[in-house]
Amino acid sequence: MTDASTVSASRDRVAGHLVGREREIELTLAAVAAGRDIVLEGPPGTSKTTMLRAITNEWGIPLMFVEGNADLTPAKLVGHHNPSRVLREDYSPDNFVPGPLTEAMQTGGFLYIEEFNRAPDDTLNTLLTAMADRRLAIPRVGMIEALPTFRVIASMNPYDNVGTTKLSSSITDRLNRLSVDYQDAPAEESIVRLRAKPTSAIADRLVGDAVAVTRATREHPYIRQGSSVRGAIDLVAVAEQLAGLRSIASSDHERYTELVYDAMVVALSGRIHIDEAVDITPEAVLREIWEDRFVLEPAMAKPG
Repeated sequence: MTDASTVSASRDRVAGHLVGREREIELTLAAVAAGRDIVLEGPPGTSKTTMLRAITNEWGIPLMFVEGNADLTPAKLVGHHNPSRVLREDYSPDNFVPGPLTEAMQTGGFLYIEEFNRAPDDTLNTLLTAMADRRLAIPRVGMIEALPTFRVIASMNPYDNVGTTKLSSSITDRLNRLSVDYQDAPAEESIVRLRAKPTSAIADRLVGDAVAVTRATREHPYIRQGSSVRGAIDLVAVAEQLAGLRSIASSDHERYTELVYDAMVVALSGRIHIDEAVDITPEAVLREIWEDRFVLEPAMAKPG
């Protein structure tokens, strides 16, 4: 348990590394400062990793990344004995190679498992003792005791059900949970300006349009999962380069709008997931979103 004044100071410093995530930072810090493990549930590109990196940097502890998938075996998570040394020396603690779970426990770091619900059940069950007792018995090595700052942090995408499994109650009972959704439009515009670093008049104009069309992909009825703010960042970067190649000024409205569509195809078509029941291409859906932004909205805004 960390005292409130220390956590408060940490919150203020961590918040300086993120845009529009004050509530999520506060809730996550409260959980981990209380010694609890937590699952962050939200779509990609919602600053989950950035938030955890800022917290561990603030605490001066490691952040161990693990990707949850069918290949994540208990041995990969816990560790293994070096095969060549076992042949020469037999099994011993000296030839054990720690996995990310063991290393996180020994160093007091955060074990961050992305796509948590894609990992096999037997691998997730390996975490039960580590989360419940903060210790882990490893054959031929002994008992590993976790340092006080060790935490298990998981992330899941609620919109993705391909290749995922339902978590057992034994796992969910040991995890706190926080839903992390997309930021609002002003926050996403601030993120795009920070990451894309627009340096020209056309790039400055692009920021608002890029965020608007990217956010529209999350609401279109034919799209099962839309793009994160990363799509808007890439859209601005690609469109700025296209504008230079085509010698397009921000005042050239017709050429500018076509430029935006071409950049949308490059930056967003691979990031959106069309509903399987709909026979339509990503390019066609993006064209609809583009028309809503640059044809219908201006027409509706005209007097009469």
